Order: sequence, then C-alpha cells, then structure tokens
Amino acid sequence: MGKSNQFWMRGHLSAISLAAGLGILGAAPALAQTTPAPYAGDIWTRSELLGDPGGVRSALDNHGITVSINDSENLLDAASGGVKNGATMQGVTTGTLEVDTGKAFGLQGGLFHITGLQLHGQSLSGPYLDNLQAANGNEGEDGSWLWEMWYDQSFDKGLFDIKIGQQSIDNEFMGSTYSALFVNTMAGWPLVPSDDLYGGGPAYPLASLGVRVQFKPTPNQAILAGVFDDNPGGGAFGDDAQQLDRNGGKFNLNTGALWIAEYQYSATPFGLAGTYKLGGWYDSGAFSDQRYGTDGLSLADTDSNGNPKMHHGNYSLYAVIDQTVWQNAKNSSQNVNVFGRVMGAPSTQNFISFFFNGGVTVAAPIPGRDNDTAGLDFGIGKVSSRAAGLDVDSGLPRQNTEELFELTYQAAVTPWLNVQPDIQYVVNPGGGVLDPNDGTHNLRNELVIGARMSTTF
Repeated sequence: MGKSNQFWMRGHLSAISLAAGLGILGAAPALAQTTPAPYAGDIWTRSELLGDPGGVRSALDNHGITVSINDSENLLDAASGGVKNGATMQGVTTGTLEVDTGKAFGLQGGLFHITGLQLHGQSLSGPYLDNLQAANGNEGEDGSWLWEMWYDQSFDKGLFDIKIGQQSIDNEFMGSTYSALFVNTMAGWPLVPSDDLYGGGPAYPLASLGVRVQFKPTPNQAILAGVFDDNPGGGAFGDDAQQLDRNGGKFNLNTGALWIAEYQYSATPFGLAGTYKLGGWYDSGAFSDQRYGTDGLSLADTDSNGNPKMHHGNYSLYAVIDQTVWQNAKNSSQNVNVFGRVMGAPSTQNFISFFFNGGVTVAAPIPGRDNDTAGLDFGIGKVSSRAAGLDVDSGLPRQNTEELFELTYQAAVTPWLNVQPDIQYVVNPGGGVLDPNDGTHNLRNELVIGARMSTTF
C-alpha cells in the first residue's frame, strides 16, 4: 500500500469542521462556541432529536453547562477500481461537555471543553482502496477515545484569548468553511500534514497537549499561534498512532514540538463575504530522507547500509480562501461560494510535497430547500520528487500525482438530521502504485459512491 495510507484515518468530522469554519474569526473552534438552538417544538422542527427531555437541557443551560451528542454514519461502496470492490458502514458518535465558567461560578470569559469519540464499523480505505486522499473523513479504528480536553480563557472582551490542554488543531488551523462540506478525508485535515507529520499530527481522532493563543487586532483580523506535542501517539514515524494510544489519554510529551501560526482576514469585496488565511507550521522532530542513506547511497541500493539520512526539523506553508461569489438578493440563503487551499513542504524529508483542493458550493440549490447544500470538490496530491526517485531506484512505477473529484449533496431532512449522497472519482490512485492483485499494472481509477447520515441528539 502507498505510504500515505499509514495515516488514512487522519481527517475530521465534516459537520464539526463545517461549523468551525462558520466561526471564521471566532475566539475558539465551533464546538466551543455553538449556542444551543431552541429545544422547543415537535420532532420535525426542533434542533435536536431528543429535544429538552424533562427540561434537563434548559436547566443545565441556566448553569452554563451544555451537553451535546452527534452521530455520523457513512455507507460507502468501492464500486470500481482500487484494491477490491465492496461496501462498508463506518461511523463515529461524538459526545461533548462544555462549561461556561462565567455562568457556572462567576469566572467570566472562561470555557472548559471535553469531547469523546466512539468509532465503530469497518473502514473503506484500508481493505478496499490505496489512496493518498482517503474516502471518508470519519474513519478510524474501532474504540472509544478522549479527543479534546482544554480550558480557554478570554481577556479584554475577547480581544485576546489563550487555550491550554489536549487540542485537535484541525478545529482551528488550515480549515475551510466550504471544503468542510465534503466527505473525503482531505477536504478536512489536508494531505500534507496527514502524511508528513508524526502520526498525522494532532488531528481527529487524536489530539496533543499544547497552548494556543489568539489576538484580534481588529474585528476582521485574527492571529492564531500555538505549540503542541508533534506526535499524539508517540512512537516512531510511521507507527499507527491509534494503536499506540488506545483511549486518547496518553498525553505524549517525549518527542518534538509542533509550532503553528495563522493569519486570518475577512472582507466583503463587491459586498460578498470572504475569508483569507495564510499560515505555516514547523516541527522540531527528526525526519528521514525519502531516498538517501547516511552513506549517500540510495536506500534501494543493495550496497546501502539501510540507515536513512536524518533531517532536523520539517515545515510547510499554506494559504486558504473562502469567498462568496453570488447571493440571491431576494433570498439570502441562496448563494454560490468558491474555496481553495494550497500547501507545500520540502521534498527531501516528506512523502507529499504539494496539495491543493478547491471547488464550489451552492447553498439552497433547489427552490424551497433553503437548508440544503450541493458541492463539487477537486483535490490533487503530489508525491515528492525524492520519494518518487526511490521508486525508480527500486524498479517500481514512479509515483507522481493523484487527482480526486467529489460531487455531494447535503439534504436537511429535519433540523437534526442530514442525509448526504456522495460520489468520488480518483484518478491515478496512490499517485501510481502497483495493483497488489496483479503486479503488471497500476491500480485502476476508482469510483466510490455512498452516503453520510448525520444526527444531532
């Protein structure tokens, strides 16, 4: 399998990341800022399936306590191409507890947050596909996990805040509001950090201890910066982080530090809202050369000592744009939006050197369906020239780029239930890897069809 599939589980919940993006310049990720919608109403109109049983939710709200449960189930079928054909059902249930310390006991500006995950079912990417861009952003190994546990304190009416604890940085950094609609993993947590950081980095379904600060010099600008442990599961590069940390509570502090910063700017060119982000990360850990050993020979050379040359540190730069390009003057719910994310990393110590995804989303695409969203996404991942050179040295096909096309439609059946049919087509899977069932040719292009169902309880 392609090297990237060591981290195929790295992604994050589409619904969560979409909400995070809607907060664009907020002081904390969406899970930390979501104000509960009205619980009243019948089962077809209320915001949660269970409503406000016995008035418990309302009573907790009055004391600054919010409890929420969300479930995402994904039925996907590898219809053609890939390693083999077949369908799987895989899902994740997310439980969140938040305490507004101002309402709870008078500590204004504070928020305590804890989130747990329960993953279940069978993933599609491992047994059926060999992609750089894994098919399902909810994927992970079966089990129950602590995801996040942090405290955020704001100062000077939200001008500055600091967050300390176990954090999943995909909820705040590198995110795109409109890209987050899509089912594919890399529409959430992108391909470069997924493949080039230890264990895929501190992102769903694991997190890392760290500190994040945010400063808002003006209402339309924000500067975020943080430092985190770079290896949520511990162990060597390439190890399965979830196997090393079976419950999310390992709190590893024994490897390098991951520094990340992002500048965010919002504007309304031609009266239409847009958000623009520039950022980068630096990892102080040690990273293996993708082609050469300490003796200067290719790692594929029979005379090589087999010990890869080590590089101290690793980095990436990125940019993100979310821009509304049209809005119906008579119905503000109906709009067309474009998005794009681009990032790169040095070839010497990284398997992936370039990633881009971009596309278009249409809100309220059908008259009378104001809460539905349709979208088309294109993604491209490039295997680094150094890693591709090792392929050539080894007598294997030279890996290059993989292209992904995804078409999706998220239908709001009720305020608490979304059903999302989805189609993905992958060109040159794995950037061009051999078919394990027939070593005479590369994996054929893949067609994945299915649906996601998201429920808020």
